[in-house]
Amino acid sequence: MRLKLQNCIRKDGKLSFFFKWIKQHLRVKRFYGTSLNAVKTQIWIAISTYVLIAIMKKELKLSQSLYTILQILSVTIFEKTPIFQLLSNVKEQNENYTFSNTMSLFDL
Repeated sequence: MRLKLQNCIRKDGKLSFFFKWIKQHLRVKRFYGTSLNAVKTQIWIAISTYVLIAIMKKELKLSQSLYTILQILSVTIFEKTPIFQLLSNVKEQNENYTFSNTMSLFDL
């Protein structure tokens, strides 16, 4: 009985770690279905997307974080811009961005 209890606690710890990782890394706000199949399908889709983005980041040698790449792709999902160009333009835009309409504190 004691071994069964220890195994259940160990499995429960792994399961809670898995769901904590999902909440931290995947973009699953809520589950759209209530059946076991719907939840499994949504988790597999989220994991597959995460892995594909990680592979893309490695292959294209991108410096942005996976979170940043996912944010950019979620905003520009229907644009017809190549992904590499899209992600390299973000870096250039951040470097060239100036605050032209703000007043400087020391230019009085």
